Amino acid sequence: MSLLRQGLGYLRLSTSSTSPSTTSRQRRVMIHSSALTIDNNKNVSSQQQQQQQQQTSSSSASLQSQSQPQPPKKETLKFGQIFSPHMLTISYSNHQWHDPKIVPYGPLSISPGSACLNYGMTCFEGMKAYRSATNNRDILLFRPDKNMERLSKSMERLSLPGYDFDRKELIRCIMKLVHLDQAWIPEGEEGYSLYLRPNVIAMNENLGLSHPESLLLYVVTSPVGPYYSVGGFQPIRLWCEAQYVRAFRGGTGNCKIGGNYAPTMKPAKEAMQRGYSQVLWLSQQQQQPSQDHGSELFVTEVGAMNIFFVFYNRDKRLYEIVTPPLDRGDILPGVTRQSIIELVHGWKEEDEGDGDGDGDGGDGYEMMERNITMTEIQQSVQEGTLVEAFGAGTAAVVTPIECMHFNGEDLNIPATGNVTKRVWKELTQIQYGKVKGHPWSVPVVVE
Repeated sequence: MSLLRQGLGYLRLSTSSTSPSTTSRQRRVMIHSSALTIDNNKNVSSQQQQQQQQQTSSSSASLQSQSQPQPPKKETLKFGQIFSPHMLTISYSNHQWHDPKIVPYGPLSISPGSACLNYGMTCFEGMKAYRSATNNRDILLFRPDKNMERLSKSMERLSLPGYDFDRKELIRCIMKLVHLDQAWIPEGEEGYSLYLRPNVIAMNENLGLSHPESLLLYVVTSPVGPYYSVGGFQPIRLWCEAQYVRAFRGGTGNCKIGGNYAPTMKPAKEAMQRGYSQVLWLSQQQQQPSQDHGSELFVTEVGAMNIFFVFYNRDKRLYEIVTPPLDRGDILPGVTRQSIIELVHGWKEEDEGDGDGDGDGGDGYEMMERNITMTEIQQSVQEGTLVEAFGAGTAAVVTPIECMHFNGEDLNIPATGNVTKRVWKELTQIQYGKVKGHPWSVPVVVE
């Protein structure tokens, strides 16, 4: 703690003489992990108290347990409903980031006139911390640099100041938060992790629509269990949505902002009422506006995930693993999406095999980013060449798809296929540290 406070004193001295004309590089280093302070003295929040009461009977409760909530039993975990005891906060004002702090989890003080509440000026990230499967004392992050890169781009798209923050320093601050609450990372088989939610919200108090001048960056964490119950994958059924649009060319579909998600609730609810798990989002805007595709509908995303299709090309005697491109700007550049693309590109010649197309994994693979139309999907289902489809995202890694309802017809797809299983296996082996020294698996190290 003394080292942290020494760093804090240095940072306060350096920021006191900083003027609004500070260079971009100087502003970036204002997020500095060495200046981070940890406050454990505040009262536990009402939410934490409620969690503790649910876990411990009144006869066994003690003063210590009331002030120091204990992690819940892993069997009781539901995604995003339980929060760890601490959170990271970093404020921005006067053209600079201020000292980062770790404080007890609790409510934020936000003006009713703030831009985040009135105009949705908020963006966020989703990432996870994993307990190593080979040494449960080791904690790992999965490609955190990609999340920081996307957070910066989302902030810039919303015209939020401070978007050029030092990404490495913010990762170090997040590592300190994870290290402090590492007891809340569930132990056990793969599927358990600590979900991390960085948020940036505009705090300026002004009902006039203007560029924000003050922000709050905060990170909360939540212990989560396997997305699927014991027994493996649970394939989903999709409703192909052509009436409602999730994103469009020139919009914000390629950023992770709050305004992208709220409008999807109504279509998702209607899809569930029809008996389908999620929505498959379609668009009439092709990659190149000059191309003559008429009223063709293009696949974009599934729910809040990226989507992949596996076609068997009989002429080439290989499997084409296809995902829509990012060129239009209406698809989120998912970290899991990019990781799958890179993994498939790295699958070697030993996979090229016999070329008999029997789906035994003995045929070659080709990774492709190209437009996919619903006409192609329909034809491929009829011809039997669409052999797999799956969604990809942080929460479940991969989610197999067994049906798409389009134009009054259920298009059935085999699930769960070999590619889906292989992608899931290879990604989770990296995330849980089974692949020693992999660059995507970043150890949580606190100096």
